[in-house]
Amino acid sequence: MRRFAETCERVVATSKKTEKVREVAGYLRSLPVEGAATAGIFLTGRAFPRWEERTLSAGGALIWQAVGKLSGESPESLEAIYRKHGDLGGMAEEALRRRTPAGVSLDEAVLAFQEIAGRRGPAAKLALLEELLARARPVEAKYLLKIMTGDLRIGLKESLVEEAIAAAYGQSPNEVRRANMFTGDIAATLRLAAAGRLHEARLRLFHPIGFMLATPAEDSAAIAREFPDGFLAEDKYDGIRAQAHKQGRSVKLFSRTLDEIVEFHELHAPLAALPGDFVMDGEVVGWREGRALPFTELQQRLGRKQPDLWLPLEIPVCFMAFDLLFQDGDQLFDTPLIERRRRLEALLAGAETQYLRASPARRLTSAEEAQAAWEAALARGNEGIMAKAPDSPYTPGRRGRHWLKWKQPMATLDAVVTAVEYGHGKRRGLLSDYTFAVRDGTRLVNIGKAYSGLTDVEIHRLTEHFLSCTLEDEGFRRVVEPNVVLEVAFNNIQRSDRHASGYALRFPRIVRLRQDKPVAEIDTLERVRELYESQARST
Repeated sequence: MRRFAETCERVVATSKKTEKVREVAGYLRSLPVEGAATAGIFLTGRAFPRWEERTLSAGGALIWQAVGKLSGESPESLEAIYRKHGDLGGMAEEALRRRTPAGVSLDEAVLAFQEIAGRRGPAAKLALLEELLARARPVEAKYLLKIMTGDLRIGLKESLVEEAIAAAYGQSPNEVRRANMFTGDIAATLRLAAAGRLHEARLRLFHPIGFMLATPAEDSAAIAREFPDGFLAEDKYDGIRAQAHKQGRSVKLFSRTLDEIVEFHELHAPLAALPGDFVMDGEVVGWREGRALPFTELQQRLGRKQPDLWLPLEIPVCFMAFDLLFQDGDQLFDTPLIERRRRLEALLAGAETQYLRASPARRLTSAEEAQAAWEAALARGNEGIMAKAPDSPYTPGRRGRHWLKWKQPMATLDAVVTAVEYGHGKRRGLLSDYTFAVRDGTRLVNIGKAYSGLTDVEIHRLTEHFLSCTLEDEGFRRVVEPNVVLEVAFNNIQRSDRHASGYALRFPRIVRLRQDKPVAEIDTLERVRELYESQARST
């Protein structure tokens, strides 16, 4: 682990992508293949391969206890160290700096992670964690904990690890990426690269791959310019993007975060009834009487670990399929979209029900047709349209120009910041997460939290400002004087008990600072109710 940690320190010290790749490639090359395979997993910030369902289930509270016991630092001292670094790994390195243990090897780290994952109960996990950290050098402890928390943050995306593997073993970066996509296992990919057998990589059913992403389009003219020879247009639904895997009678659905979706059991039977094995891309949408329901209704079904007897009847859903990625042993990623659609429609022919449909797609050729399709989609209560090149391949995890999305312009709210939190990684030590509120008569009621949209310069300046106007210092969080107004965009508004307003914004992001607007002129809770009711009427 010492050399692993030293490599990470060199990687984080440079902002140059080529230097990062060179450092990692040299490190991997210096190790036996199995050691390099383990290092490859750790360099992606994971304790186990992406496809595995094992988790460590050792959160911040356990880590805090272990570091506190081994270091002898007081809770107040640990909190100050944590705020200085912004992550548990950095805190552990400084808190344990006076210890001089022998160190931990990569194999020992793997074994420790396996044992921690296999133990039940916090006491048993804590004992193993303390034992691991007691043997680790301070810099090793730093990166062991970063891996455990999935918060490596050294500026090394998995795509750069793939490039480093290609450089280390003289392989094509594209072939490495493709193999890693299919296997879902950077260690297995590295072994194939080392053996010159990347072409043997095959997709694993029930191990999700990245979703192909779309680029936003401003208007119909932009779509027509991008696709002068025509495009396929589909409605853009406001649901949950899902990947359906089916083999035999087994079916699993996966989200964009590559986690299994377990809330929609009624979709399994119609998918399982289809012939053969396949992987579909689509959207789970609330669906009633031939129309999509607003996401605010669908959301009521999310996060329920136990099936509810009545909810599937009250809020029915449909899997709206729009792509076919794998069928009966055929990997279709390089097959043109128009052929993938043909196979998808043939697979679903005669099988469409209230639970399973192929998203309607039309071949269009002009900006006028795109405009009409967009307006019709909005009239049906959907978000807008998707425009896709008929000959486009399926490129998992990438946002390219083959697919464009044109959505209804989003409303914005002017709100005031009421609380701030310290960020992580590059934003450690900076107050970069902002809770904001609207007016309800003479009081302010929180309605959301955002952390994206401002420049680094603005964040630095606001950090100084909020430090000077803190009303309550809660450690990682500060309640501040309400004197900074933000314009906030969002996808929609939903009912929520999380905030005093009774509402929450879905996917909020900061558009700009409103230095021109006094707090007295921010939006009101009445305005929020109007937007909420209008979105319900539009669907």
